Amino acid sequence: MKEIRFGIIGLGLMGRELASAVARWCHLTDVTVRPVITAICDKAPPPGRVEWFTANFPTIRQVCADYRELLANPDVDAVYCAVPHHLHREMYCAIIESGKHFLGEKPFGMDRAANDAILASIRKTPGKIVRCSSQLPFTPAVQKIFGRIEKGFFGRIFEVNTGFLHSSDLNPNKAINWKRMVKINGEYGVMGDLGMHACHVPFRAGWQPRRVRAVLSKIVKERPDGKGGMAPCETWDNATLLVDMLDPRSGEAFPWTLRTQRIAPGEKNTWYLEIYGTRGAVKFSTKNPKRLNLLEYDGGEQVWQQEDVGFEPAFKTITGDIFEFGFPDAIQQMLAAFFHEAAHGKPLTPAAGCATPEEAALSHRLFTAALASHKNGTTEPV
Repeated sequence: MKEIRFGIIGLGLMGRELASAVARWCHLTDVTVRPVITAICDKAPPPGRVEWFTANFPTIRQVCADYRELLANPDVDAVYCAVPHHLHREMYCAIIESGKHFLGEKPFGMDRAANDAILASIRKTPGKIVRCSSQLPFTPAVQKIFGRIEKGFFGRIFEVNTGFLHSSDLNPNKAINWKRMVKINGEYGVMGDLGMHACHVPFRAGWQPRRVRAVLSKIVKERPDGKGGMAPCETWDNATLLVDMLDPRSGEAFPWTLRTQRIAPGEKNTWYLEIYGTRGAVKFSTKNPKRLNLLEYDGGEQVWQQEDVGFEPAFKTITGDIFEFGFPDAIQQMLAAFFHEAAHGKPLTPAAGCATPEEAALSHRLFTAALASHKNGTTEPV
């Protein structure tokens, strides 16, 4: 089995999630490549964080605070980086130009100018796999939906709805963090933080956004600053986008409603997808990750059916297909997809491929147009 030496920059929540997926690599049964964590980097890790990594991964040979030291290490073949958005431009460009395979967190640049710079680095340094993190489309039910898209199951598509909903920020006493600060998070606000997840399936399906009308909301205007005072919340909490989409297969347009919300009462990391067509429709939500709602229309009764989808991911595992699939499994599937591409130069299947830089760039075009749409009260070209 081919080994790829792996470095992690940013030892926060997602850095640990990906490391955990590597630790459970034996869970996968049909992969041809294995990541080996050899280096970690964080400028200011929380107490005990470095020790968590080194205790659980004896293969780590480098611990550093400066990401440039990790990039200079010849014993690192691929890098995952999870840092605040304002650091993407500098760090992502440096990682790409170091000649290593790279998996970065969304939005792949704080704004469109930063994303353009990252794309320029990719063009300047070809030959390596560069991908954007987006794990939820690796859920087995969504992989089945991808298959139906490819087979033309839906007929003429006339409506699509996607979204990613959180609820924890409904609490006004939650302390402010960098995601509430424009200088660190960027003006996209919630769109930059959650939007790529909601864009992944429509973009991978080849549907093309043409125009957008956006309504953006700032709901909690200030939060405790951790010093006894209050600080203003500068970024958007919620975003609703109505997008005019073109389906190249049919040549027909349809509306796509995209919702990203940090204040969605009662929701805990809920991702959903709905597709409606003249011959078929599907509805899926991670609220019930086994349940795939299907309607197939052949001229008779229009009846919604429910299919329970088991543990049937793109990359096979030791888990029996009768069991349930969860968030850590989606992370591992995404990481398996990244390393499969790094080893073989192409995805296992079109559906089982990580989000590409081109798809991330398309999200920047959409979110930039959405900012203008909300500001001007207009429908903007994408």
